[in-house]
Amino acid sequence: MLRWLARPAERCLGRSACGCGGGGSGDGGGGDGLLWHAELKPHASGEYSIAVTQANERLEDQGQVVTSPAVTFVGVYDGHGGPEASRFLSSRLFPHLHKFSTDQGGMSADAIKKAFRATEEEFVQLVKGSWLKRPKIATVGSCCLVGVIADNALYVANLGDSRAVLGQRGPNGRGVVAERLSKDHNVADEEVRKEVSEQHRDDPRIVVLAKGVWRIKGIIQVSRSIGDVYLKKPELSRDPLFQQHVCPVSLKRAVITAEPSIKIRQIQQQDLFVIFASDGLWEQLTDKAAVDIVFKNPRAGIAKRLVRAAISEAARKREMRYADMQRVERGIRRHFHDDITVVVVYLDKHRHGTQPKISNLNSFRFTNAPVDIFSDGSDEPQHHPQRLNHATNGAVS
Repeated sequence: MLRWLARPAERCLGRSACGCGGGGSGDGGGGDGLLWHAELKPHASGEYSIAVTQANERLEDQGQVVTSPAVTFVGVYDGHGGPEASRFLSSRLFPHLHKFSTDQGGMSADAIKKAFRATEEEFVQLVKGSWLKRPKIATVGSCCLVGVIADNALYVANLGDSRAVLGQRGPNGRGVVAERLSKDHNVADEEVRKEVSEQHRDDPRIVVLAKGVWRIKGIIQVSRSIGDVYLKKPELSRDPLFQQHVCPVSLKRAVITAEPSIKIRQIQQQDLFVIFASDGLWEQLTDKAAVDIVFKNPRAGIAKRLVRAAISEAARKREMRYADMQRVERGIRRHFHDDITVVVVYLDKHRHGTQPKISNLNSFRFTNAPVDIFSDGSDEPQHHPQRLNHATNGAVS
């Protein structure tokens, strides 16, 4: 703790400075102890594959897939500044979404917005009640990418720069084309910079170029997130203790939001699969390169294949081989690439007519990526209503 307090400027920059930032197993066969994946699994509309690789000292990404006969839910949570916000999302967002969609009689954009809002409000309250004892918690945040398949519709909601990309059969049934389903909320994008500047006309330095990277107030790249409470609650950023021990930047008003972008589309016959991934994948692979890999390779282990392709590209940029990268330890590896979470969801069954109703929580099956690649107790919790009930009332793990 003391070592952390001695470096307030570095902590203030968080992702800030380095980007958003059968059974599950480590990649024993491939020799990469920092890579975890689960075997191909079924969902209501097809099959899915999930994989994660760790680069940070503590894994800041979290990923989960929740399935029932009526609904498939995918969550990719790319934390920054620490793992607390992404872990919180992993335990709280789906229960909220289930509640609101059940109350409204089905999935909707409004239910998704309410779930995001409720999760954000809970995390803000947690921070307000604990930041004096745990100052770092106020600077922790997470990107949040959600996909829901229900009633033959695909819902994609996003905060930050994780991304969902659809693989669609090409013209005349040949090849595959990539269609981006989410919007990157990152000020590296000129359109996002203009959006943020328009919202803060009274502040000509709301977005600045710092060390070759565009950042809001010189601090953070993403314009929307869960958490990052010090950038949303000006009264906190102006507190003398906070300025002394956490971040010296004082704000007049919130500079980022937790309002998700939401896209809804009916699933078509030509829709083949969707790739949901944290920005660690997209920093290395283009949308088209990723969908080509999925289209041209067997389904088994496809998420792991994408992760390995991204690591190989990161290694190539440093004139290294994949085998060389495997020997780089967590923490140090963050200098080469970010944590990477990938979920590939195949769209095989196009349902029409009466759909099953959204199930109660006991009927859902869960596949959660590890809290940490080296965590013994994180191997794929499945069908755990007690875990959900505990999460409903619990704090950050």
